[in-house]
Amino acid sequence: MIRKLLYLSHPEVKIDPQILVPEWELSNMGRRRLKAACARGWPGRGWRIITSPETKAQQTAEFLANAFSLPLHIHPDMGEVDRSATGYVAHDRHKALADALFDHPETGPEGWESAGAATARITKAFQEVVDEVADNMLFVGHGAVGSFLWCALTKIALGRAADQTRCGSFWAGEIGPDGFVPLHPWQALETAGAK
Repeated sequence: MIRKLLYLSHPEVKIDPQILVPEWELSNMGRRRLKAACARGWPGRGWRIITSPETKAQQTAEFLANAFSLPLHIHPDMGEVDRSATGYVAHDRHKALADALFDHPETGPEGWESAGAATARITKAFQEVVDEVADNMLFVGHGAVGSFLWCALTKIALGRAADQTRCGSFWAGEIGPDGFVPLHPWQALETAGAK
């Protein structure tokens, strides 16, 4: 049996330095992008949604679940890279830390969870779901861990080139008797339509 698989990163959020990053909510722009994708019939029916416990991911998952009456489950280990050591940082510093995260997978920059540890966590969570779910699966999560998972499944080197270029992007594959087969890497939500 072949199962389809999608991984979607949450779209734009309301950035608020006074709120813990995992508790940030979707912005109006993020919601508009989701609404437009749903209006094009994406993802459609027949998916089981598995989401990160972070607020922005849960809101994304709930939006899609409500639009197409899809079952939704939260997996506690699908959160983004733990950045609580620094908390919110300005854009330029965040970019530099993210670059370091990809460049040095075994060392988390400034106390962040390392890419190696995050890869192990997200890969284990993914495998747990694949072992338990017989349906087509839509994972809703975050850019960095989604990139780490893509690299692990496709057996390519971890690097910034494999990262999404915009939040609210998705990659696709299939799970069959021979394991994971990639269909396409990250692409923007705007390319998603009824298949």
